[in-house]
Amino acid sequence: MAITAPVDIGQLIYSDPHFRDGRPCIAGTGMSVHAVAVRYLQGRSAEDIADGVPDIPRSHIYAALAYYFANREQIDAELDADEAEHERLYEEWKRSRNMA
Repeated sequence: MAITAPVDIGQLIYSDPHFRDGRPCIAGTGMSVHAVAVRYLQGRSAEDIADGVPDIPRSHIYAALAYYFANREQIDAELDADEAEHERLYEEWKRSRNMA
């Protein structure tokens, strides 16, 4: 059995200021750490999340969750802001439909 070199988990997550507003993503994919965190916060396990995205290795899902836990306060605040903006836009849309 061949032994492979250890994986630098820091290379499993990347961010680009010109992609997803600079939010961290799983390397080689467009899936953000935030998207993984949302699924986790909905009660899904790492295995369940990985099963839902079979083209992303399970190790990368775990790396995204590790990144989330290491930066939980910031990511939770960003998710809260996203939810507030979603609600604001939805209410604005509902008002515009009632005026028509």
